[in-house]
Amino acid sequence: MIKKMPVAILTLCVSLSGCAKDQSLAPPLDGESITVTVKVPKELVARPMQVMYRSTLCTFTEHSAFGEAYQRDGYQRTDLQLVREGQSDLYVARLPIEGGGVCQWRLSNVTFGVAYGHPTNFGENVTYGAGGGVVVIFDHNNSPRGGADIKVEGDLTIKKDYYPWMSETFIGGHRKDVSLLGEGQDYYLSYQALQARDVYFEPILHSDFLVTSVGPKVKEKGNYAVFTYPDASIESVARAKPDFRRLQTIRLAAESKQ
Repeated sequence: MIKKMPVAILTLCVSLSGCAKDQSLAPPLDGESITVTVKVPKELVARPMQVMYRSTLCTFTEHSAFGEAYQRDGYQRTDLQLVREGQSDLYVARLPIEGGGVCQWRLSNVTFGVAYGHPTNFGENVTYGAGGGVVVIFDHNNSPRGGADIKVEGDLTIKKDYYPWMSETFIGGHRKDVSLLGEGQDYYLSYQALQARDVYFEPILHSDFLVTSVGPKVKEKGNYAVFTYPDASIESVARAKPDFRRLQTIRLAAESKQ
């Protein structure tokens, strides 16, 4: 017997306002779909997924910086929550590739990820900052966050290390954030996966290796944030984020001693 798994399924209508004809999504019931699975560590939560469909039939007029009119593909965006698979740590969404309707919508890209659901566990008035995001592009268009950094063939499996980063800033107002520090300069991993039918994301959270930073109180030349790493080492440099490779080295050295 095949056990039916509950998943978030994108269905039916999200209409563009101000249209003379019905341009809503109407995915065929027997159409092909893409399954997105996120393995969520217990300290984190799955973020709402942003799904974008595009149409080459239902276009709209845009203007260049010189005032010249040109046509752009129509697009629709909808948000959905991934659904937990039983009592496991897996959260799933199934997305129709063909959006259907008179516009013949087609799945273009998705944005999803993980976040701290209870940032106040790190202290009073702490809010969630950034990090832990993923963008997957299924066509040759850019996503709302730009193009893809990595192109893959076939299905997509993503397993990446993350570290908790507590940041305290003063300039522009006092604020405390906890973020997920991962590889790369951006807070989002971005991929193009034209043939993918299964997308799997497993963030590996190293909760015991907290890095903190305290920003300067006065904006002056030479005033930098002070980063304190899990091994108690400190650096103050002109960098917006902690050194991810340094964190990797600290963790691997600690684990090798165990």
